[in-house]
Amino acid sequence: MGEKTGWAGSPGVVVLPGGALVRGRRVGDDPASPADFALLLAPGPAPAWTHRRVRWPDFLLPVDRADALDALGEALRRAYAGERVEVACAGGIGRTGTALAALAVLDGLPAADAVAWVREHYHPRAVETPWQRRWVRRVRR
Repeated sequence: MGEKTGWAGSPGVVVLPGGALVRGRRVGDDPASPADFALLLAPGPAPAWTHRRVRWPDFLLPVDRADALDALGEALRRAYAGERVEVACAGGIGRTGTALAALAVLDGLPAADAVAWVREHYHPRAVETPWQRRWVRRVRR
């Protein structure tokens, strides 16, 4: 699901609990392969491919929770439709990790397990702050 040539096994690509693939990365990094859709969580250069930007200050939470959850839902739907989806922030760890953890919850993982899951499958320091961890625990399918 969500797999296209060269996407599986690429740096930053995680397999969500239901099988969809999503890539996490830093906004400024030049990825080896383009995505079909990017969810951008920080200011910075926009990719040439379709994208959506969510206002999410560094080390904090999304400015508009409903917009963030809608954007995450769109990213998940696109991943299951076979698109290469990525999530990116300035450092590629805190906000990106929080969004990937939230995607895992939206995909069926218990919210209580999401932070440990994203740290194991994406980055050991993902979801950097206590308030980001609390935010993930409040995400519901």
